[in-house]
Amino acid sequence: MLLLQPIRRLSLLCSKISKMENTVLLEASDENIRYAAELIKQGKTVGIPTETVYGLGADALNPHAVKKIFEAKGRPGDNPLIVHIYDIDTVSLIAHDVPEIFFRLAEKFWPGPLTMIVSKKSIIPYETSGGLDTVGIRMPSHKIMRKLIQLAGPIAAPSANRSGYPSPTSAHHVMCDMNGIIPAVIDGGESRFGVESTVISFDDEKTVRILRPGSVTKQMLEKAAEKVIVDEAILNELDSDRTAPSPGMKYKHYSPEANVVLVEGNFESFCRLAEKYDKESTYCLIFDNDDISKIPCKFMKYGSGSDEQAHLVFSRLREADKLHAETVLVRAPSADGVGLAVYNRLLRASGFEVIRI
Repeated sequence: MLLLQPIRRLSLLCSKISKMENTVLLEASDENIRYAAELIKQGKTVGIPTETVYGLGADALNPHAVKKIFEAKGRPGDNPLIVHIYDIDTVSLIAHDVPEIFFRLAEKFWPGPLTMIVSKKSIIPYETSGGLDTVGIRMPSHKIMRKLIQLAGPIAAPSANRSGYPSPTSAHHVMCDMNGIIPAVIDGGESRFGVESTVISFDDEKTVRILRPGSVTKQMLEKAAEKVIVDEAILNELDSDRTAPSPGMKYKHYSPEANVVLVEGNFESFCRLAEKYDKESTYCLIFDNDDISKIPCKFMKYGSGSDEQAHLVFSRLREADKLHAETVLVRAPSADGVGLAVYNRLLRASGFEVIRI
């Protein structure tokens, strides 16, 4: 086994975590990346940084390894995983009947935060695809993740959090959720984007369907595709009889222990609503440019624009639990551009509890 470079262990403030000595936090040295790749090739799971959020990575072609992802997260088995690849040549190894538009979008947006769903080959086990005959494929841009894939092969990697909890955007978040459950986490700093990748499928050669919004926006896709449809499940609960083709569609996601309430309306109306809530147990999640003198309860800020809000939203939801908030009133972001991704995450975090004032 490779010797480890200096390893730091966290002294965490996470009261629910035990056996902290079982998970090591690895600095992002070349030797530690090689060690993490060896763990993955051995069928183990590793917390890994990506440009979107931190992932829980395992060998995408090994059904036994993939099962460990579901066990670690407590994730329903019908919730498909995304396969992360190193280069475009891998597509032909894991997928078939790939439309030409796939490669046109790959040329424009890969490496980057775009996942595309196509028909899978049998080399992708059904454990990875959530029982579906399709597979979501992404080529990430994060240099550590790319090196891991180059060394270990295709990696299945959902977000490295407890299923349903806010996604992790730092190694500390992963340690809070996975310490004592997985062997190692690589610290690659804070995630750049802060929300998961955009997931799309293809209705035909000309039509792209967005199943999960992310940092590759509808407006960006429209520059490369003739028609772009936003699936109705992005802003509405998925029908119980509909199979979820993408992660983040079927179950309640991204939710802290606190009750999240999404509030649409102007700032003055938001403040009047906040007056009705308990001042000791309620936190308001507001924009940076809001007048804090008018806020009647405790508050946190999550940016003044969509990119900042995407970067900060999961951290703020996690922070609410550290502050022992019982309720988080969230000022609804714009649903345009990257804002649609933030709105979608907050909508699901709230269990579709929205107050419009």
